[in-house]
Amino acid sequence: MQPIWWVTKDGDLDCLELYERHYSAYRYADGRRRRLFVGPGEKLVLRTERADAMFVWRRFIDDSGQTGINCAVFRNEGRHRSSGLIRQADSIADCIWPGRRHYTYVDPQKVASANPGFCFLAAGWRRCGRTRGGLLIMERIAQEQGGSDGNQD
Repeated sequence: MQPIWWVTKDGDLDCLELYERHYSAYRYADGRRRRLFVGPGEKLVLRTERADAMFVWRRFIDDSGQTGINCAVFRNEGRHRSSGLIRQADSIADCIWPGRRHYTYVDPQKVASANPGFCFLAAGWRRCGRTRGGLLIMERIAQEQGGSDGNQD
């Protein structure tokens, strides 16, 4: 498959626009405009050439207790199948953080799908629980992809 993702930086203006349309976009209470959208920790921001999709990986200490590499944001407004984009993003993350578990949260109340997280399921992820606030926790264990144990962070 031809590579679709381009590596960019936190603050990429096209990605910022996509982020602002994502349901998880954080809004400052005082109304100020944001310049960055990822947050602290190691990060990798991916975008398509047309900036019609973005994927953000983040390695940080998650207050929820989840370990691994977090898909902090995924938004696809383009023509590429979401599951294919996720698989490519997984491959890129595997090169940077080999043997690490991948995880994300999906808010079933805020996605327009009868099957929340389906694109992740189609990419080989699985549902592994819920947060106290009701978010679905989805994961891809590195072991399933030939890596080492998924409990490393």
